[in-house]
Amino acid sequence: MGLEFIVRKPAVDERRFDGEPALDMVLRLAAAKAAAADTGDSGLVLGADTAVVLGERVLGKPRDRDDAMDMLECLSGREHAVLTGVALQGTGGTELAYSSTTVRFREIGRDEASAYWQSGEPCDKAGAYAIQGRGGVFVEAIDGSYSGVVGLPVFETAGLLRAAGIDVLVKKK
Repeated sequence: MGLEFIVRKPAVDERRFDGEPALDMVLRLAAAKAAAADTGDSGLVLGADTAVVLGERVLGKPRDRDDAMDMLECLSGREHAVLTGVALQGTGGTELAYSSTTVRFREIGRDEASAYWQSGEPCDKAGAYAIQGRGGVFVEAIDGSYSGVVGLPVFETAGLLRAAGIDVLVKKK
């Protein structure tokens, strides 16, 4: 979006609370990440969190190869949801937004899933895939925000910034 920013990786426990709806979880974690990254310099802080959801199951980052293979097998030939929560924290408080995207995977062979794991790409990705990388070969269709599946929904983020007085398309003089 042409903005200057500093990346911070705050330590936030990303575990889901018992019985917590997936949407509530991504919004809570986005807000927690923004709060944890806030240095108190009165600037804006953006936090985001993404979850891959299959039915009631939230597929986080895989623990190991077996976990990733299980996730990819579960996603194979099926639709799932990708929810991304965004929090913008400033002096006036924290504003939240989210995107919800339906992703349909084609059938994935075990050899393909294994080769994908060997690429290293799925190691730190929710649902064990990255749509913007090699994992995109599994995606047959999406309905919703591509950038939300990547991890930062541009439309929703721009809306939060605009509400905070930053129009990403209009340069201030």
